[in-house]
Amino acid sequence: MDEHRIGLKPIRRSMWAPTGQPLTCPVEPGYEWLYVYAFVNPESGESLFWLIPVVNKQAYAAVMAAFAQKVGAGADHRVLVVQDGAGFHVPPDVGHPEGIQTVTLPPYSPELQPAERLWELTDVPIANRAFKSIKEVEAALSDRCVWLEGQPDLVTRHTLFHWWPLLAN
Repeated sequence: MDEHRIGLKPIRRSMWAPTGQPLTCPVEPGYEWLYVYAFVNPESGESLFWLIPVVNKQAYAAVMAAFAQKVGAGADHRVLVVQDGAGFHVPPDVGHPEGIQTVTLPPYSPELQPAERLWELTDVPIANRAFKSIKEVEAALSDRCVWLEGQPDLVTRHTLFHWWPLLAN
């Protein structure tokens, strides 16, 4: 599980340009933000995304509860969530939803987080583009996230590290 901040500030990526012609990219920087919360099972490629306007303890708790419900976590179905040590990854007073257990990665180790590799996939429709409103960004991202949820092979290729512990069949 990880979060990614997206906004009106452009995301730049390398791109091709015809020889001898200058490369131009539109820029209309703004400072409105949207956060992508993502969960991924690296082995199966299953992924779930939520687009939320804030990142804080309340949003984290709401997304974690929605995730638990979506995957059927409970007394008979335990789910292990690997996450970074962000300060808002603290469950509310009532704790995590039933069936959810978390493991926190060491500080400053994004290379260990499989969900961190999702961002290069989610950013495709918004890279090198300028948007006039955060609603336009949200529309582009929501379409992309829905599409990615149906692409488990692509997600696995990006998130399944060679050292990731696989489930015994």
